Parts: sequence; C-alpha cells; structure tokens
Amino acid sequence: MSRVAAIDCGTNSIRLLIADIADGKFREVYRNMQIVRLGQGVDQNKAFHPDAIDRTLKAVADFSTEIARRGVSKIRFCATSATRDAANRDLFIDGVNSLLGIKPEVISGEEEAALSFFGATKELHQSGAPYLVIDIGGGSTEFVFGTEKVDFARSQNIGCVRMSERHFSSLPPSANEIANAQRDIDEAISEAAKLVPITEAQTVIAVAGTATTVAAAALGLNEYDRYSIHLSRVTAEKTHEVAERFLHMNRQEIAALPYMHEGRVDVIAAGSLVLSRIMELSGAKEFVASESDILDGMAWSLA
Repeated sequence: MSRVAAIDCGTNSIRLLIADIADGKFREVYRNMQIVRLGQGVDQNKAFHPDAIDRTLKAVADFSTEIARRGVSKIRFCATSATRDAANRDLFIDGVNSLLGIKPEVISGEEEAALSFFGATKELHQSGAPYLVIDIGGGSTEFVFGTEKVDFARSQNIGCVRMSERHFSSLPPSANEIANAQRDIDEAISEAAKLVPITEAQTVIAVAGTATTVAAAALGLNEYDRYSIHLSRVTAEKTHEVAERFLHMNRQEIAALPYMHEGRVDVIAAGSLVLSRIMELSGAKEFVASESDILDGMAWSLA
C-alpha cells in the first residue's frame, strides 16, 4: 500500500489530498482546501503579490504538518495557471521547497487537463463516453475531450479570478461589464473549439469549485455537501438560471448563501458565467458535477 499526498495549487485555492492506494483501489484519508488567492493581480502585473505568496506558504506549512503526521511516503505538488504566468514564480517555488523538501511542478495547461480528465472519469462507466471535462479554475479553464484517455485538450485563460479582476469592478457587475466578460469568454471558448470537439461529447463533466458551487445552488442545498453534489446532474437551463442569479446579487447576498465558501464570494459570478457560456456554446443539455478532479488524478499518478 502507498500513502500519497497530492497538493494542487491554483490561482484561487490550494488543496491537499492524502490517500491510500493499493491494488487499483483508492481510499481517501484526508482532504483540505484553503482559499489563498495566489493569483491576486497576476493577470494585470504578471507577478505574484508578496501578500499572496505569504498566504499560500502559510497554507503549505499547515499541509506539511498534516503530511508528516499522517506518514505519507510520496508527495506530488503541482502549480497551475497563476504560477505559469508569474515572472517571480521562483520566490514561491523556493518557499515551498524549504517547507516540504520538494519543488512544485509548474505544469502546462495540457498536463493539467490530462490529470483533471483522469481524476474526473476514473470512476465512471464508459457507456457515458466520449466525455468533455470542463475544469474552471481561478486563472484558466481546461477543455478536455476523450474516452479512455485524452484525445484533445486546450487551456484558455478564462478562470473565475482572472475574469473577475479583468471585467468586474463591483458586485453586481454592470450590464456593460457582463457583456464585455461574455464577449471575452465566448472568444476563448470558440478558440478552444477549434481543437476540442466540444459539441460532440455524450457526457459533460464539470469539476472544481465553480461547478460544484453552481451544483449546490441548483440543488438548493442548505450547506455545502460534497456527497450530495458529487455526480449530480444539472441541466443547462438551471445552469443559466443560477449564473443569472449570481450576476445580479451583491457581495453580501452572495456571502449569505449557506453553501458558499467565503473565498468564492468575489469570483462565483464570473465563474458561473464561464460555465453558463460553455453550456450554451457546446449545446450540452446538462453537466455532471464531479468532486473528483486534478487532485485525484495527481494522487493516482503516484500509485
């Protein structure tokens, strides 16, 4: 048996999964997520803000303690969109190395897509293939199409943090801000569709916090319940309805929602707009919300 730890460091959040893997079987031991907003200002400045690095390294220190306490034998740390874009990424990489004794992998959008696809589809039956896996992160969104493996993948810079910082000056955003964001998002989706056949999937799977929060809203949950959300099906009509609702709420109204993580309050409106536009332009009738994603794919890669 292998006890492994996977750490996924994105633009908005950093997450830890500790799991036991043996004989093709996976047992989750511990899972944790902290919103650190590492990508604060990266879209505009192309560099990490010192406060963002401090917040993230504090979370890494917490994770390091948990990893040591639980007797992990292998660790994989992957950094994604914000780290790819930050000119001063070495400050962050060196900080992680001093805490964990390993250097983070700054993975490409294509590798990020492949890990997300593997994590999202591992427990599904092939009768639902081909799949389109949508991973809306903080900085980028991955579009991944395949059956048993990835056939096509594309990463586009339309994550929830990036779109919020680029287009929305306040909540709720103005009609003009929404229109500009939608134009930006639609252009990126069309660009992805030149490589990824987004209209040809039998099953659309959406992973990560934006999609699971939209699912929580669609299900009318009184709290965030990952077990109720996992593998739930959300219609395109309901997705559009939830996105429209978020886009017309102020910060206090969003924060008061019982299933809303405080770290997603400022970015869920933009994130839900990205998901809504993907549903519209792909022609999908519904999406499957999955709590299994890149983090699970990373853990499996250590087995």
